[in-house]
Amino acid sequence: MAGFGQRLEMRQGQSLVMTPQLQQAIKLLQLSNIELAEYCEAELEKNPLLERDDAAPREAEREIVAAEAPSERADESLSREDFSKVSELDQAAHDNMYDGGEAAPAPAGPSQGNLTDWTTVKSGGSFEGDEDGFESSLAETGTLKDHLETQLTIAALNGDDRLICLSIIDSIDEAGYFRGDVKDIAERLGTEWEDVVAVLGVVQGFDPVGVGARDLAECLSLQLKARDRLDPAMQALLTRLDLLARRDMTQLTQLCGVDAEDIADMIAEIRTLNPKPGLAFGSEPVTPVVPDVFVRTGPDGAWLVELNSDTLPRLLVNNQYYAKVNKGARDKDSKNYLADCLNNANWLVKSLDQRARTILKVSSEIVRQQDNFLTHGVRHLRPLNLRTIADAIQMHESTVSRVTSNKYVSTPRGIFELKYFFTASIQAVNGAESHSAEAVRDRIREMIEKEEGVEILSDDRIVSLLTADGVNIARRTVAKYREAMRIPSSVERRRLKGGEAVYR
Repeated sequence: MAGFGQRLEMRQGQSLVMTPQLQQAIKLLQLSNIELAEYCEAELEKNPLLERDDAAPREAEREIVAAEAPSERADESLSREDFSKVSELDQAAHDNMYDGGEAAPAPAGPSQGNLTDWTTVKSGGSFEGDEDGFESSLAETGTLKDHLETQLTIAALNGDDRLICLSIIDSIDEAGYFRGDVKDIAERLGTEWEDVVAVLGVVQGFDPVGVGARDLAECLSLQLKARDRLDPAMQALLTRLDLLARRDMTQLTQLCGVDAEDIADMIAEIRTLNPKPGLAFGSEPVTPVVPDVFVRTGPDGAWLVELNSDTLPRLLVNNQYYAKVNKGARDKDSKNYLADCLNNANWLVKSLDQRARTILKVSSEIVRQQDNFLTHGVRHLRPLNLRTIADAIQMHESTVSRVTSNKYVSTPRGIFELKYFFTASIQAVNGAESHSAEAVRDRIREMIEKEEGVEILSDDRIVSLLTADGVNIARRTVAKYREAMRIPSSVERRRLKGGEAVYR
């Protein structure tokens, strides 16, 4: 039987050590400009060798780079190998109708978009006889914007309409009213104003009932419609809220074509509505999005990418102070502490500079890839993933992912998070250029909406039509997209049309 013994062996191998400095550089990449400013303030407080540079921005920080310029090699500390490891509410009218004073005339509510039932998020209920529900809504800790964006995630909207919806939500005030301009949004996003109106109609179907209205009359009409009480007499009354505010019963009876008793009932019902549905949610100070990058058109028509110098912390290492203090240090611990402070300060300044260069490099490549979007509008977004950008600029995917998180770019078409420009793709037939998944979903929705009369498209038929149009897609994928858009199956759509439909 062999005995046990001890021996020495030497083995050669490679491994990556994640130093604290490298971990810090990785962390800085994924911080937003607000979080980065807070981080630098904390470092300034605890490191006596760091100081704020209050001088004018350096030219390097204001460097403008053409989007089509070739990318430079990434610094060694951020190499692929390293990261592979690791208009206001009419207050007078409102006060008068609900509190009993006089008011100026309120405008009539405009018409709403005509949308199918399966492309809207329905909201039900009322504030009358539902005290528990109302109190629970008051106890909401989230904001109205958070509440609307949560509903957007399950709404049956394609990628283009989702972007329009986000712009609309951004234009809704705390009371729940839409304060934006439809034509302005359409022009900024490169779409038709009718599309914006249609998406606004979807938002007006969100909870709370009445949200997204453009004036008081429309807010009330949305709530009455949800109760199935928006009859012609009530519609007529809402066109003249000034008469209601003045309690002009004679003209109201003539306008609505009903007697005084009916008018009294209608007024009583209006008083049960909520003129400011958005106030049921919490509010927070509005923090405007500050872009990290600006994109503009250059003199030769090329897209130019520029860092926002206002979001770049400017820190300096005070070497003179270090030399002075280090000279007077007597013990080893003091000298070691000063050495650590100097190393940390130098590394932080270097990391901040590398972060800025990396953001600029990634943003420039994204702009180059999405040139058609900037030129023609949201309908021209091309399929894009992290690997495409990473390969183009010789960085790792994880680096690109960190850079695009919580970073915003200001373009002639608005401010977007860098993550927005990454869209999934669907293969094309015969090796042609891939199609955006959002675009394919939109085409499926359009096909179903354009079903003529009694002819209903089955999922197999949709697959055939898309394949003939160059889209290589499976039947289960069509069904998944249709269900995600909350569109009923062909059998259910046939039933909705009275059982007279035929399949194609």
